[in-house]
Amino acid sequence: MTDNDEILFKDEIPPLAPAQGAKDDGWKILIVDDEADVHTVTVYMLAGQEYRGRTFYFLHAYSGEEAKIVLAEHPDIAVILLDVVMETDDSGLRLVRYIREELCNYTVRIILRTGQPGKAPAAQVILDYDIDDYKEKTELTLEKMLVTLISALRSYSFITTIENNRNGLRRIIEASSDIFERQSLQKLGCGVLSQLTSILQLKKDAVYTHASGLTASGVKDESMVLAATGDFSQYVGMHIEEIGSEAVHRALDRAKSQPHGFYCEDDKCAWYFKSKTDSENFLYFELAKDLDENDRDLLELFFTNVSLAFDNLYLNKGIEDTQKEVIFHMAETMECRSAETGSHVRRVSEYVRLLALKYGLGEEQAEMLKLASTAHDLGKIGIPDSVLNKPGPLTPEEYEIIKSHVQRGHDLLMRSSSPIIQTAARIILLHHERWDGHGYPQGLVGEETHIHGRIVAVADVFDALSNKRVYHEAWTWKEVFAHFLEESGKHFDPCLVDILLENKEDFIAIWEEYHDVCGVCAGSREALPADSDRPA
Repeated sequence: MTDNDEILFKDEIPPLAPAQGAKDDGWKILIVDDEADVHTVTVYMLAGQEYRGRTFYFLHAYSGEEAKIVLAEHPDIAVILLDVVMETDDSGLRLVRYIREELCNYTVRIILRTGQPGKAPAAQVILDYDIDDYKEKTELTLEKMLVTLISALRSYSFITTIENNRNGLRRIIEASSDIFERQSLQKLGCGVLSQLTSILQLKKDAVYTHASGLTASGVKDESMVLAATGDFSQYVGMHIEEIGSEAVHRALDRAKSQPHGFYCEDDKCAWYFKSKTDSENFLYFELAKDLDENDRDLLELFFTNVSLAFDNLYLNKGIEDTQKEVIFHMAETMECRSAETGSHVRRVSEYVRLLALKYGLGEEQAEMLKLASTAHDLGKIGIPDSVLNKPGPLTPEEYEIIKSHVQRGHDLLMRSSSPIIQTAARIILLHHERWDGHGYPQGLVGEETHIHGRIVAVADVFDALSNKRVYHEAWTWKEVFAHFLEESGKHFDPCLVDILLENKEDFIAIWEEYHDVCGVCAGSREALPADSDRPA
């Protein structure tokens, strides 16, 4: 035998040292061969070699079945040096099919090596199996082995880069979809931090999962921390200037000066964005590992989408705030016109929110219902004062006029596309329906009436009975709750009556907080019993 251009045999080498650990992030190379000498010689030939600054880390299997176990434990193997003939004449070929078709692993590079080329002709094997090369063991000198292996590693590197980019883009799409569904600043802030971790976690063992970070947003130098993770959790809800970390402020200041608002140095990264509505938005996070160029590209793309999400949220918030203001002003107008003291609408809205939460509606829906309920008597804007503020009993004709307010109010709002105003229109139309079907305007029975209408019906009558009006004195609490017990399953949804009776103290507390000390109300008389001075 000669020097390095000849294959080395076992009797020419010293005993093999234990394989190095994976601490240096080496390329994982799996040797699959039933001959122990082949393992020993291969490791010895390639000992000390590197590719792109990473050494070779060898794994060993002595049969196709053993190789399956190793593959399950190490899904990130880069190259397999695979013998064709082991426990059977086609063990190696069967393993190739298993890797590609059952594991669906198309990333690992496979180099077939055989000492019996006649068992599996090279031309046919290359055509029929997804492998990178097919070599006879006797032709693999150190130089040829190294060339073959480096070529395979280069292919593996290209494939994994493409796959990581594809996974990164997929995460960008998923993350963007998630953040655009967030309907509040706090939820958007939480979503950005959550999706940030997902985007950067391109490997199962990625250290990026240990990131600490925060998001902040606000206008006119009043940015508040919306969400935070790790070391920054204590700052949620605080002004950004209160964050006790010079590193955070330094990174955010530098991000402001960057063309794309993105700054990253060492393990500290920051992003700054000013929206079209002049809101300032910040993101700061710390990682245990430097970002590579691919990570930076993905983050810049993600932050572009986050910028659009913040813009959309602020624009929608502005529209929603305007709608809220319009509804409140309409409610205030009705209160003034009907000689109410100003607390009826507020009390009803608070009762509605409490009922909605106790019934099981979500916080957002309860808040929207609270706001929308303030317009429940909007239709009375078309009712003559002589009828609306009449202190005595109504004639049948006058009662029909009063009843017309539900359709009037509904028609005023029904064409709006705003969820809040649509909810208000529904409440106006349905809050005088009864559980037994004897209500108006449609005579709906039971759950045919939307839960929003059923909730406001309880809240409206509860307030009407418990406060003095121009046409009746306030009832005692005992009388009020007795009336609801009697009307459960008749006028009111039994489930809502149970909630009212089980939470008496909470409803009384709302009444006490917004109680009219003096003056009387003239609203919702059509919701009361026929003899409203005292219950029968």
